[in-house]
Amino acid sequence: MHCAGCMGKVERSLAAVEGVSSARTNLTARTVEVVHEQGVETPDLIAALAGAGFEAQPRVDIEEAPSAVKPLLAPLAVAAFACMNVMLLSVSVWSGAEGTTREMFHWLSAAIGVPAIAYAGKPFFSSAFAALKRGRTNMDVPISIGVTLATSLSVYETVTGGTDAWFDGTLMLLLFLLAGRALDAMMRDRARAGVDALLRQAATGAMVVDADGATRWVTAAALVPGMVMRVAAGERLAADGIVMRSNSRFDQSLLTGESAPVPAREGEAVHAGTLNVDAPVDVRVTAAGTDTALAEIARLMEAAGQSRSAYVRIADRASRLYAPAVHTLAALTFAGWMLAGAGLYHSLVIAIAVLIITCPCALGLAVPVAQVVAAGALMKRGILVKDGSAMERLAEVDRALLDKTGTLTLGRPVPDEAALDALSAADASVALALASHSRHPLSLGLAQALAARGVHAAELGDVAEEPGRGVSATWQGRRVSLGRPAVADGMAAALDTGMGPARVIGFADRLRPDTLDALDALEGLGIECSMLSGDGIAAVTEIARQTGLTARASASPADKQQNIASLQSVGRKVLMVGDGLNDGPALAAADASIAPGSASDVGRQAADFVFTGDSLLALPRAVRASRRTMRVVRQNFVLAIGYNVLAVPLAMAGIVTPLIAAVAMSTSSLIVVANSLRLQGAAR
Repeated sequence: MHCAGCMGKVERSLAAVEGVSSARTNLTARTVEVVHEQGVETPDLIAALAGAGFEAQPRVDIEEAPSAVKPLLAPLAVAAFACMNVMLLSVSVWSGAEGTTREMFHWLSAAIGVPAIAYAGKPFFSSAFAALKRGRTNMDVPISIGVTLATSLSVYETVTGGTDAWFDGTLMLLLFLLAGRALDAMMRDRARAGVDALLRQAATGAMVVDADGATRWVTAAALVPGMVMRVAAGERLAADGIVMRSNSRFDQSLLTGESAPVPAREGEAVHAGTLNVDAPVDVRVTAAGTDTALAEIARLMEAAGQSRSAYVRIADRASRLYAPAVHTLAALTFAGWMLAGAGLYHSLVIAIAVLIITCPCALGLAVPVAQVVAAGALMKRGILVKDGSAMERLAEVDRALLDKTGTLTLGRPVPDEAALDALSAADASVALALASHSRHPLSLGLAQALAARGVHAAELGDVAEEPGRGVSATWQGRRVSLGRPAVADGMAAALDTGMGPARVIGFADRLRPDTLDALDALEGLGIECSMLSGDGIAAVTEIARQTGLTARASASPADKQQNIASLQSVGRKVLMVGDGLNDGPALAAADASIAPGSASDVGRQAADFVFTGDSLLALPRAVRASRRTMRVVRQNFVLAIGYNVLAVPLAMAGIVTPLIAAVAMSTSSLIVVANSLRLQGAAR
């Protein structure tokens, strides 16, 4: 729906259905709520909307799991806002402001900092309190102690008119800790969204035929084995089953990656999520709900995503070791100076200096800033980085597995140029006109190719499309048609203009631009490539011949995942490149994964990188950028750790004041950022 006129048409078309009491549209949500009697079935409403020119589907309200990111966004925003403002106020103090001016800036910093610290630190405070209440400890306990101690001493300094206050360092610590947690939560939410997108591919329900021949609409959740579904042409299956009567062809690209529809005859198995292309069929349900092949793929993706959490566990372990070490150093410093007779206040100031100077800001920036800069450079070249940590994994890959359809190839049928050249101007004009009236993939490919040649469509009359056969019309008093040829090898369409024999136009799924150059570049980077496809042997063999790759055909989603696991078991780092629903588990299981922008929703969700252009040169470009990024990350770690090795002993010795500690901490962060900015040209 686009306007109030559309809303009126939708409501009137539904009101005309017998048994409908009312229909109320929502233009913003693009939905319509229908109140009707019990006898009205969902397909009746969809058919009424289709008759009015509106494509529709039943709305499914899925209860979404609570987001792990949302609770962190407000504290993160408060910490960032307060940190920027307090830093600005601190500049004057650092510049030598004294007396009343310095006290005013300290009070302003306290007015901003104390409430902000209390709010932004809530995720850490509540977690630490919950652990301590049960007599346990966690990583948030030392963080909370450090933040509370630094804030309390800063308030004391402000009230007593002291020289220094450290609200800025405390807020910066909270800011970077919250940013790290938000990024981790975002990755977890994205992984869950990929599985949800996969499960939404199945139909919401099916028309079931009872034993007495009566039909009724049954939701997908209510389907059970033994029921008979009547699946119309153009509908997706809501459950797995066996074809009982009639023959048809099914688009199984979601499960196998095969672009051409596959015939399904009586007694053959069909699966949930596949699309019935040609004719209505009756299907006896063999598996429904969580037992379908589609649900099994979702479970494979979920399991593969969990195996990747090893990276998160390593990062968590490092963080748990780092925080106690820092606070132990501060405690030892405090105790040492107390024993040396320095007094409570002086010992606390030195301990605070240790806490501030060891703030893991530079260490925390070492990876994310480099990743952000590199991701921005890749984005300018049409490569989207969905998971920054994937750059670390991509930099280490030495083995690449590439799907065929939609990955090595464009994934869409392209007509044979010689066949188009052989068409007369009149034939080409009629072919374009007929193709423009169909949404079939071959028709779309033919129409696009002819339009690119500057062909103008002929004027047709009595246009009709018969599912599975093609489009026919009247042109200059003759009947013309574009449809399935009587005999043809592979994908083809027959054009009959009533003048001589029908012309057969062959179609092929062509290689992406620069495919051979991209494969050579990957080989030059030390990455061994091969093809792993769910397509048939004949189709895979032809592409293998053109590319020179070794290949495996007819691989199921579980086969692809097993192939990756086998390579990983012998120490190989695997890159998976794929686009289809059937590639989802493999994309999730690989060490790194890339999908083209034309990939299915599930493929894009599961992949770490997405390239938007047609050229396959995006693959070596992403690898080179990732390797350069990891070199800079290692340099950043050396800079950050070297800073701490030099600065911590000085702070413990009392040589570094809290003010100098704050300046040193900020300087180390700036050095790391400046080094990371060199990655702006990483995607060349």
